[in-house]
Amino acid sequence: MKIISRSMALLVLVLFAGCAAQAGGGSGSSAVSSAGKSLAITQPATLANVSSPLKVCMATNGYTVEPAKKGVNPGKGHHHLIIDDDIPSDLSKPIAKDDTHIHMGDGSTCKTINLTKGQHTITALFAQGNHVPYNPPVTDSVTVTVVHAN
Repeated sequence: MKIISRSMALLVLVLFAGCAAQAGGGSGSSAVSSAGKSLAITQPATLANVSSPLKVCMATNGYTVEPAKKGVNPGKGHHHLIIDDDIPSDLSKPIAKDDTHIHMGDGSTCKTINLTKGQHTITALFAQGNHVPYNPPVTDSVTVTVVHAN
């Protein structure tokens, strides 16, 4: 009986550890596009209550951020923010530029944006100088709740 109890306890412990390792999201878990290369939203934290305007910052690993005017260069590009929308389904075309698709073609890593009160998903998508995303996509997302908007 003791062997069964110990085996069951060990099984529960292993399952719990596996589930805990899967937890995460947002700035704590960056999306990896290929070996060692990634993008992470470093600010704000996912599930944070925030005020608008809101500063959003990204960090890359294995990619160099540069202005779009420098053209298409392997391993280099710039950030785009997508608000409350999915990443484009066709990654061979330039990212749209509108109210929900914010281009950061100046090569910056932070952008202050205005959001209305309520819950929003902010997705960062890294793209080449011609605004065409890498494929597979280099992306990360956070969900925030705006509690005060100016």
